Order: sequence, then C-alpha cells, then structure tokens
Amino acid sequence: IEVVYQDLALADNLTAAANVFLGRELKRKLGPFALLDHKAMAARALELFGELRSETRPHDLVKQMSGGQRQAVAIARTRLSNAKLVMMDEPTAAISVRQVEQVLSLIHRLKEQGVAVMLISHRMPDVFAVCDRVVVMRRGEKRADKAIGDTSPEEVTSLITGAKEAA
Repeated sequence: IEVVYQDLALADNLTAAANVFLGRELKRKLGPFALLDHKAMAARALELFGELRSETRPHDLVKQMSGGQRQAVAIARTRLSNAKLVMMDEPTAAISVRQVEQVLSLIHRLKEQGVAVMLISHRMPDVFAVCDRVVVMRRGEKRADKAIGDTSPEEVTSLITGAKEAA
C-alpha cells in the first residue's frame, strides 16, 4: 500500500529522481564506503516515468515542475515498491485543467498495470472519469457504496452534503 498525499510530500530542492528514491536511495559500494548511485536512480526513474507516459525528466528540479509533473513524481515513487493499492488524497485539488487530464491519465495507467487506486476526492468529474465504484462517507459513516454506473454525480453530491441520507 502506498499513499500520494494532497501536498505530495516532495522536496522542492531535489530532482525528480532524488524525490522518487527519497528514503529508498540506491547505493553502490566503493571499498568500505557506500555512495549514492545517482546514475542508477536516474535510469530507474526514467523507466518509471516512461511506464506512466509522463514527460517528467529525472534531472529536473521539482520546484520548477508543473502540478501534473509533481503528481507524476509522487506516483512514480509508489511504483518502486510495486504497491497493489495506491491511495490518492485529492490529487487534482490544486492544479490546472490541463494538468488534471495528465493526472487522470496517470491513474488510468496505474489501473491498466493492475494497481488498485483509491481516490479520495470531492471533484465529481474526476471520480466519474476514473473510478469503478464510489463510496460516500459522511461524518464517519458510510452512506453509499455503489458501482459508478448505478449512481450519478448529483446523487453522490447530495450524499456528501447531507441533502440525502443514504443510497
């Protein structure tokens, strides 16, 4: 299980590759010393970005990236452990419309690779674009658990806001 947090938890002063491997750095031995293997990390990060069909480059600094590219870095990090489930907290909350499309495409690619994605979002267009099921929680209680085809954005919104009690 991996989590992509709403704030992404990235280090702006590091490269994309360094962020992907943050806390899981690859090392090589040089006598009694262990050195970071920047070349191997950049190569693996490039593979991961390729799998996600992202234009993100391993040597680019995160602080110079768009919101969609930052999401790609955070998602690539989840691929290192071959997670079976990726939980994403509001991945499209603070990005442009074009970048939203990129992130939704990344989610589709994860699904194509057999990764289960749990999307936590209040943006109904995003939910209905990528999800198979919707579960509505309100004040700590489950109000609905339905296939996307059996509900509508209006019904889900009314359950979220409390206009409708249960479905």
